[in-house]
Amino acid sequence: MRILIAEDEPALADQISGALRSEGRVVDIAADGENAAHLGATEPYDLVILDLGLPKRDGLSILKEWRAQSLAMPVLILTARDGWSERVDGLDAGADDYMAKPFQMPELLARVRALIRRRTGQINPLFRIGDFSFDTRNARAMRNGLPIELTQQETAVLSYLIHNAGRYVSRTELSEHIYAYDDERDSNTIAVFVARLRKKLGGEIIDSARGKGYAIHSA
Repeated sequence: MRILIAEDEPALADQISGALRSEGRVVDIAADGENAAHLGATEPYDLVILDLGLPKRDGLSILKEWRAQSLAMPVLILTARDGWSERVDGLDAGADDYMAKPFQMPELLARVRALIRRRTGQINPLFRIGDFSFDTRNARAMRNGLPIELTQQETAVLSYLIHNAGRYVSRTELSEHIYAYDDERDSNTIAVFVARLRKKLGGEIIDSARGKGYAIHSA
């Protein structure tokens, strides 16, 4: 799952980014409002963490612009302002959740997971098919009770397919959600990642259909 962090404090942005990547997320960082507005409008993010106090453009105006453009990705607002009116303004502008600084990283990560589950219609954070399971809270895959070692790219592919369980996902869509903005994207490598996953998880977990892509069907 691909996330945009719009935050002008480098240390905080790096801290959030590192925590998200440890859970198998793909992360882009925008340090000012102009860059954040552009990335959010042109890249297919699964979630945005948006600081209201950005330089060049404020987060609230960016959020209003995204929603006016019918961009529906979940947005979690961060702000150093603790007034209730700021929270109301953000939620009324289309935010899905709100956190005031300072905050605890485990809570931020939990809110991110909850927003992604809500968007994809998943109720249970633990996904199961037979003896295979994937815990979306820590990106841990297991089979027959034994952990399965996955690379970062394999985890990203598996996580996106599981969060979109029940529908086929094209190679192009997968490449848009498992690579960061500055990464070189090659949809042909998706087939390699899927082949590796099938070898590790079992060939029956990931289905494929010509012209449609790949799917993990709901249990």
